[in-house]
Amino acid sequence: MKIIVDIFLTFMKIGAFGFGGGLAMLPLIEKEIVYKHSWITLKELVDIIAIVEMTPGPIAINSSTFVGYKVGGFMGAIAGSVGVVIISFILMTILAKYFMRMKDMDEVKAVFRGIRPAVIGLILSAVISVGRTSIVDVKSVMIALIVFFGLVKLKIHPILGIVLAGVLGVIMY
Repeated sequence: MKIIVDIFLTFMKIGAFGFGGGLAMLPLIEKEIVYKHSWITLKELVDIIAIVEMTPGPIAINSSTFVGYKVGGFMGAIAGSVGVVIISFILMTILAKYFMRMKDMDEVKAVFRGIRPAVIGLILSAVISVGRTSIVDVKSVMIALIVFFGLVKLKIHPILGIVLAGVLGVIMY
């Protein structure tokens, strides 16, 4: 039972401080579940990220469900999923009532101007961390560059990018 509570509290902390969505939460997820609790390895986290990117739904919920299930079974999956959304759900329920009236206030605009660059920093941190584990040889660099080019220059759909990467992986490895 202690592990279920630990999973819930850990993902509640991640959900409470994970501004900017799932990608921005990745450094916090990595720190908490890989380094602090040692529930999974960094390689397993990268694999989980690959899986949750291919499944429908938010990254934070999907990853909390996967990790929770791996560590605590079905109840761990429930604890992780509920934990990661509970604070946001409560805050959004409260703030929804007042946000429309407050959104044009200079102080509120200033807060969001400050948070946006931090979110970019968190996402870049996740890119570097995942990249160190995923980009391990010339072939993986080539796959990353081909998919990046396809997404940015050719404007292909991200799902097509994932499929392309899988096909290239089968061919190249």
